[in-house]
Amino acid sequence: MNINQVDVKHVDLWINHEDVKTDQYRDVVDPGRLTDIAGNVAQGRAHHVDQAVKTAHQAFLSWREITFEQRAQLLLEAANMLEKGTNEYATLLTKETGMLLSACNRDIMASIMSIRETVKLAQEFFEPKYAEDEHTRIMIEKVPLGVVAAITPWNVPMGIAMGKVLPILITGNTVVLKPSPNASLAVTLAFREMSKLLPPGVINIVHGEMEVGEALTSHPLVRKITLTGGEKTAISIMKSAADSLKRLHFELGGNDPAIILDDANLEEVLREISELTFRRSGQVCVATKRIYLPEKLYKDACEIFMSYVDHYKIGHGLNPDATFGPVNNQHQYQYVTSLIQRAKQYARVTELGTKLEPENWNNGYYIHPTVVTHVKNHQEIVQCEQFGPVVPLISYKNEEEVLRMVNDTEYGLGSSVWTSDYEKGLRVARKIEAGCTGINGSIDSPLGMNFVPFGGVKRSGIGWERGMSGLQEYVNYHSITYHKRTLN
Repeated sequence: MNINQVDVKHVDLWINHEDVKTDQYRDVVDPGRLTDIAGNVAQGRAHHVDQAVKTAHQAFLSWREITFEQRAQLLLEAANMLEKGTNEYATLLTKETGMLLSACNRDIMASIMSIRETVKLAQEFFEPKYAEDEHTRIMIEKVPLGVVAAITPWNVPMGIAMGKVLPILITGNTVVLKPSPNASLAVTLAFREMSKLLPPGVINIVHGEMEVGEALTSHPLVRKITLTGGEKTAISIMKSAADSLKRLHFELGGNDPAIILDDANLEEVLREISELTFRRSGQVCVATKRIYLPEKLYKDACEIFMSYVDHYKIGHGLNPDATFGPVNNQHQYQYVTSLIQRAKQYARVTELGTKLEPENWNNGYYIHPTVVTHVKNHQEIVQCEQFGPVVPLISYKNEEEVLRMVNDTEYGLGSSVWTSDYEKGLRVARKIEAGCTGINGSIDSPLGMNFVPFGGVKRSGIGWERGMSGLQEYVNYHSITYHKRTLN
């Protein structure tokens, strides 16, 4: 295989406002063109983690003393700085993640909006709270935790990282960020530039595999760990964090159902659900991952849904004609393709979409958008989190049955209900075991981005992001009670 290393980005560790080189670097391959190297990333060791955490702790002692107004101003300046680099960061994100350039642009812009909106929200969050009577005055203050370790995934690299780092910083904490090995380049470069506007040590970035992760999650000066990732990683972190009783926040993905009720407009509903299912080639924690259709509408609904899915054009993320990119990495490619192969043994599997670059198909992690029909709720393709471009369509007889099937899982992140009757939709939505439910749309909206707590129930996570709930994850409450009497 001939490797193309033109315009390779070189990324070191970032500790105390300095690039830190190591003795080992990892190549980041373009998922849509495996013969291209997008960049290489320094691999840290346990002593680098110790250096980063101690640096962050020292910075915390002064960062927590800076007024909220000063922190807010610095972070708003960072938003302006990031905005100027949107095109560069988005192009690099596409090369390292495989996502469409349009999706990567939205990732950057959402990150910038997150800074500005979080700063606004935090102004209200930090308003002093008092209670007073003739005998006593009580003050309730919110104080930062200390050093927070943030571990982020590859599927929405910038948005998820910013969704953690912003509430960490605005509440007066410092951070050691560990990006995914499969999406380290743009995140590191962006946060390194952002860091330069802040005091040294407030933002630190360490890359690496298991040794780095274990050193970070067990370090005695880390007060909290926030992870977006997989269940196995979360279990390992819980064990590692137990000895020092660290606080934890996990967002662990889901198996989000879409319930189409029998009064829904199939043409409109299935068009939107196809987009919610296959955005980022299905690699989104709250992408629709199983679709429930009334038995009497099943045949027609399957045909309509597949007609929309067949419109996708599969190609490299930088190809302006592409509407569907590759999956991110070899592990995910093998996992999803094996799921599809096994599904062929018990269900009807239809691979759809058009190859834009047939000659490059085997030079990337390309998978057709795939629809699985005539499948039962207990079968693997329905019960697992596919996290790729494959979705099952399941029929149901009545409301009681569909709710039983939908809730028959240990996942509980997002969900949706589709109907022309709001009251009916609300009744069904309230019976779904999930952290978030949309009626006639996704769980996201411009209003909800800074209002709706984002998180899951059951094994989909612990804790919340966004809104006041997300800010509360990174503070302690300190109450001071003043007794109005003179002590002799």
